[in-house]
Amino acid sequence: MNNRFFDVKKEKQDRIINAALQIFARNGYRHASTDDIVRAASISKGLLFHYFGSKLELYIFLYDYSTKYMLLELSGEVKSTETDYFSLLRHAEKARVRVLKTYPYMRRFLDRVEEEDCEEALEAVEPSRRAYRERIRSMMAQADYHVFEPLADPVLAAKCVEYTLRGMTEEHSRRFDYTPEGLYREICVYLDMFDGIFGKGKKEGEESPDEEKGGPEA
Repeated sequence: MNNRFFDVKKEKQDRIINAALQIFARNGYRHASTDDIVRAASISKGLLFHYFGSKLELYIFLYDYSTKYMLLELSGEVKSTETDYFSLLRHAEKARVRVLKTYPYMRRFLDRVEEEDCEEALEAVEPSRRAYRERIRSMMAQADYHVFEPLADPVLAAKCVEYTLRGMTEEHSRRFDYTPEGLYREICVYLDMFDGIFGKGKKEGEESPDEEKGGPEA
């Protein structure tokens, strides 16, 4: 990657990043077209390849940039002392929606990498991918998974919650009227439902999703 990319005005940087995130998130590496990316970013293909020598270099940059940006927001929102599973997830979702206000497709892009079937792309980001997954695992390891007992197996129930949130992210990212705030509100509804089912309910003094209809402050 050409470091002169960071000399470009922030608005243009974000426009290029967001265009690439959207195309890769929706199509995966193999089917993502640089023609679609430059069209969405309103730049020439020559300029794109001036900053990023190839489609693969662009993909590597996006993944490294996305994981660092996402982890920075998560580390600032999720306390290392938080052990309540659903409270931890709510804080994580607040951090993620702040990210999505600037980069609406970053979360779906990161999820899509986990589904990637192009070996070349996966190998290129594997070191960063391994480090990112370990950081997320470490954060979620704080949680007390006994909340799911005795109604369900904790591992299976946690996967059910994870798949639900991932599925909602994918569904919303494909809507013509997609907004990060809309995704956040629906996620909060589902988290409250799961929390109620497994008997924890709402903690006294905890913020209500209805009180944050526009999402958390950036």
